[in-house]
Amino acid sequence: MAATQTKDRPEIARNGNSLTLALAQLNPVMGDVAGNLQRAVNARSRAAALGADLLVLPEMYLSGYPCDDLLLRADFMEQISSTVEKLAEITSDGGPAILLGAPVAEGGQIFNSAFLLDGGVVLARRDKVQLPNYGVFDEKRHFTAGQLAGPVPFRGVRLGLAICEDIWSEDVCETLAESGAEIILSINASPFEQKKTDARAAHVAARVVETGLPFIYLNMVGGQDELVFDGHSFALNTGGQLAAQLPGFTEALSVLTASKGASGWQLQGQISKPGEATAALYSAVMTGLRDYVEKNGFPGVVLGLSGGIDSALVAVLAVDALGPERVRLVMMPSRYTADISTEDAAQLAENLGVQLETIPIAEGMAAFDVMLAEAFAGQQPDVAEENLQSRLRGALLMALSNKFGQMVLATGNKSEYAAGYATLYGDMCGGYAPLKDLWKTQVFDLCCWRNQALPRAGFGPDRAVIPERIITRPPSAELRADQQDTDSLPPYDILDPILIALTEEMADIDSITARGYDRDVVARASQLLFRAEYKRFQAAPGPKLSARAFGRDRRLPLTSGFRPDKQ
Repeated sequence: MAATQTKDRPEIARNGNSLTLALAQLNPVMGDVAGNLQRAVNARSRAAALGADLLVLPEMYLSGYPCDDLLLRADFMEQISSTVEKLAEITSDGGPAILLGAPVAEGGQIFNSAFLLDGGVVLARRDKVQLPNYGVFDEKRHFTAGQLAGPVPFRGVRLGLAICEDIWSEDVCETLAESGAEIILSINASPFEQKKTDARAAHVAARVVETGLPFIYLNMVGGQDELVFDGHSFALNTGGQLAAQLPGFTEALSVLTASKGASGWQLQGQISKPGEATAALYSAVMTGLRDYVEKNGFPGVVLGLSGGIDSALVAVLAVDALGPERVRLVMMPSRYTADISTEDAAQLAENLGVQLETIPIAEGMAAFDVMLAEAFAGQQPDVAEENLQSRLRGALLMALSNKFGQMVLATGNKSEYAAGYATLYGDMCGGYAPLKDLWKTQVFDLCCWRNQALPRAGFGPDRAVIPERIITRPPSAELRADQQDTDSLPPYDILDPILIALTEEMADIDSITARGYDRDVVARASQLLFRAEYKRFQAAPGPKLSARAFGRDRRLPLTSGFRPDKQ
């Protein structure tokens, strides 16, 4: 496969004292190279109308990110290579140049690269130097690290190009500054994580201080499997002052001007006020859900509504993400379902503008009783009968999904998945689990927030939608008489901090106990966590929101004799 080559071209005359950039915070579709090309062309037309010299697109924009082993397919890489050439040809009209990210195969190696296209050719290419290989990132599996390189001359300005992880340490930006860069421009595919926007800003501010150069940070937006890219692109001037801020969780194209004066280069652009932490968390879940449904071509979603808080939040998120006409809500009561659960579920559905269907499971459970009577003879009812109810509901939802094409949403939260308080092929049944990386205490917080606010780009009602009783009543699976979650688990305000320490911090029992928690409670939580690894391995994907999410972010063996509570 031939690699895309850089070529010389006559430099377009510029005085070198000004530059207009169009920052395109776009949402590519993984593997849809032709579609991503068309979106880039459309963005360039808008950039041209705004008088831009350069259109800036995110890291790995043309392919989507992360591509994983798609990068090993010669046909995929050839399609990307030829599309880069097509985009280069488009710039022969004298309009805006294009800076974008894409993978490139060369000499039996694959690079994560930034391409500068201008005047009909690939003017320059820079390869990512620092390859992240932690958490959700596996870049060393596929990519070869690039070499430190100097800036790129562009229309009279020396641009220092960096790619995502390159700016999280000093080397790349230091080299760019020492070799004459005037502005540093970083393209990124940086996934959302709570508190990460502050960390990004801190790293960029550090690079600005070290180099004395203004800095432009352009990030991807949108959902890709378990990852959510939040955008939040920005620019800083040399004194650390914010020069531009793009909104989070939405596509945007914003013009940024760079002007050179006696004191050096100054950037100026539009500043959108970022949302507060809870709003950002809600938007991350909503964006991940919306893009998983849209990019996989599902006509809508279906979920079981129980009258409890988890399914209530999932229902609201689904309506906010997709609109009420694409959400199907089904109540599947058993003889243990409380009247208030039925009433609250009906009220929630009415508030959301969605018709609630009811499919009782009593007849189905009676059939199971008959079928299993001989096999269960002499045995007392226990968790087997409880889980049958959950699995029957899962089977009904899958039947509706098969018949009508809507994707089933699982409604479990991170606390339940961590403790194993979830039923395989039952309430864990589904194609996507929006709450998978939300602790139960966060579920309560998001419900309260949503009753007071409407998320940006949400399609749901702009008013309180979750009945207060759903939020305040004690949680229950309602799989046996008078059941409450606290029959099997400690209260969530105690359990969640322990589970966070065990999972996200990988802390041991002694260190958690030293924080003031009862050792028996900590040991019990640890036992539950280790015993449920096989369940989480089979769980539906869900959006990564925390520092260590279940899924590709946290990898433990399914078969293991290690039990810290027995040491």
